[in-house]
Amino acid sequence: MEQKITREMTIDDIFKKFPSKSPKLAQEMTNTGLHCVGCSAATWETVEAGMYSHGMSDEQIDTLLGRLNKILEEKEDLTTITITEKAAKKYNEILEEEGKAGWGMRFGERAAGCSGFEYFLDYSEKPKPGDLVLESQGIQIHIHHKSTERLMGCVIDFVDGLHGAGFKITNPNVKASCGCGNSHGY
Repeated sequence: MEQKITREMTIDDIFKKFPSKSPKLAQEMTNTGLHCVGCSAATWETVEAGMYSHGMSDEQIDTLLGRLNKILEEKEDLTTITITEKAAKKYNEILEEEGKAGWGMRFGERAAGCSGFEYFLDYSEKPKPGDLVLESQGIQIHIHHKSTERLMGCVIDFVDGLHGAGFKITNPNVKASCGCGNSHGY
């Protein structure tokens, strides 16, 4: 039976039950107006209670639940790493501003945060020995071969929200993540 997000689920339950989708789910909730999601201030609240406390209607709750459950239905390609069109456009703009047009993207992770690891993105003029080289949206992605198993299936997106803008990573291999989506564990 397919699991869905319901009104009665707490924000914390959602993140625990769907850790690989938690960054996207958190962003969708934040974009809707549940700004306390990212800082974990009210992760103990149900979706319904949180939205009611922000003055939202039953119709708005149902609309958010529809969008959250649509995120759960998104299929993941575990054979590659994907950059969304929006993220590719932003990355290419940054490369142009930095005088690095045509460079690739170094993508990896390092030990950090409350859940074990955090992602990093950097410029990469050329792959290092032992790197796996993938391509998405015309951008080469360079990954250290030891990280490949954990990072395959990731989607790199760019979000622009009320609490700032930046690149966001969704990783189907993640088994746990913090409420703000900054660190993760396997």
